[in-house]
Amino acid sequence: MTAPLDASESADRAEPEAITHGVRNTANRSLRQIAWQRFRRDKVALGGGIVVALLVLIALLAPLLTRWFGYPPNEFHQSLIDPLTGGVLRDPSDPMGGLDPMGGISADHLLGLEPVNGRDLFSRIVYGAQISLLVAFGATVLCVVIGTFLGVIAGYFGGWVDAVISRAMDIFLAFPLLLFAIALAGVIPDGAFGLQGNGLRVGVIIFIIGFFNWPYIGRIVRGQTLTLKEREFVEAARSLGASNSYILFRELLPNLVTPILVYSTLLIPTNIIFEASLSFLGVGINPPTPSWGGMLSNSLQYYTTSPHFVIIPGLAIFITVLAFNLLGDGLRDAFDPRSTD
Repeated sequence: MTAPLDASESADRAEPEAITHGVRNTANRSLRQIAWQRFRRDKVALGGGIVVALLVLIALLAPLLTRWFGYPPNEFHQSLIDPLTGGVLRDPSDPMGGLDPMGGISADHLLGLEPVNGRDLFSRIVYGAQISLLVAFGATVLCVVIGTFLGVIAGYFGGWVDAVISRAMDIFLAFPLLLFAIALAGVIPDGAFGLQGNGLRVGVIIFIIGFFNWPYIGRIVRGQTLTLKEREFVEAARSLGASNSYILFRELLPNLVTPILVYSTLLIPTNIIFEASLSFLGVGINPPTPSWGGMLSNSLQYYTTSPHFVIIPGLAIFITVLAFNLLGDGLRDAFDPRSTD
């Protein structure tokens, strides 16, 4: 008759099985599941993602939001403005009652009024989000498409192809982009390529940012491709007679989605700031179309009488850029293979 196992022996024998079971559970999870669990635990990045989703929703629903909570973005309310200082009156029925330190913030005007002409700031901020996100996303897509295509071609084929594309990257990186954008945006005609007014300006700004910024993501994709093309799965595809196009589109590109996605979320806030900078300098979106950079430029002369006009568009840019940066940092950590679970 064998002696019964005591509790300690049972625990010792059960422990390896429990460990194996835990490893098996981890191994059964896909990279997407592991990344989502890591991202969900990062509360800061998750908060940034929620803010980004809200901003996109606000931009898409701008007409409805202004109809429910504000006024048309170019509707004047001169009766609420002091004709001498341009500030918002505390009491419109008493012009001698002084200026409103809150800038006219009320149930009718959630973010107050613009000085001098009295346009509703809430409506202009909401419509300004449309311009900023449209330019940022459009330029990012163009940049990613060009950079990914040329980067993967350079990294995979190497040789003179890599040399030509790499030197082109160096030339574009040395190009004074801001000066070129200011010069080109300043001479845009009223109509061209079937577009008119701000539609043309938005298209030109997207082209300038996307076409001249592709080397940044191109270098990342090229470096990743140089590593991936030496991996076993690529060698196995070659040994089975796979064509170059099959390897590029079925083997390499799916493995480049993660770095492209992470870098794209970090590129979007840069494009937002670039568009705001052009509008701030007066060569971006033409008034009266709302733009955060243009609003910030117009507000500088009223910062003493209407400080809210400086703070609100500045906060809009700050919160948007911060949210995208937090989201990008969280995605980078979530997809990092060296991160511990």
